[in-house]
Amino acid sequence: MLCRVKDFAAIDFETANRERSSVCSVGVVVVRDGEIVDSFYSLIQPEPNYYNYWCQQVHGLCHADTDSAPVFPKVWARIAPMIEGLPLVAHNSTFDEGCLKAVFRVYQMDYPDYEFYDTLTASRRKLRGLPNHQLQTVAEACGYCLENHHHALADAEACAAIALEIL
Repeated sequence: MLCRVKDFAAIDFETANRERSSVCSVGVVVVRDGEIVDSFYSLIQPEPNYYNYWCQQVHGLCHADTDSAPVFPKVWARIAPMIEGLPLVAHNSTFDEGCLKAVFRVYQMDYPDYEFYDTLTASRRKLRGLPNHQLQTVAEACGYCLENHHHALADAEACAAIALEIL
C-alpha cells in the first residue's frame, strides 16, 4: 500500500490503435517532496504505425501529427533519467504499464521492473460516493480541473494531482 507518497512520476500514454505497443504520445510529471518539479510531453511514431477511428476520436491524433515524431526508444532515452528510482503512478495503471511493457518488447529493450501504483484503484477505495471513477471525475473530486482530457501531459498532471491528494 502506498502511503504519504511524496516522490513519484505520473505517466500517461495515448495509443494509435488497439495494440498496446502503439503509443503515439506520452506525458510524464515528476513529483519530489510533494511538489511538481518537472514534466515532459512528446508525440511518438506508433508501432504498428496506423490509427484506428476510435482512438483518433478519443485523443484527436493522426498520422499527420506523428509521421515525423521520434520512435519510442529515442523518447524513452529522455524520460528514463527523469524517472530513475521513482515509482510510476497512472490512472488505470494496468493500461499504461501494459503499454510500456509492450513497446519495450517491440523494440527489444530491457524492461526495468518499474513499480506502478494506480490512482483508479485508490480512488475506488477512498472516494466511494463518486458516480464513476474516470480520470476527470476523480480529478474534480480532488479539486483539480482537467481541461484537456486525453492529452497525455494533461492526464499525467491530473493523475499527479490525484496521487498527491489520495495516495
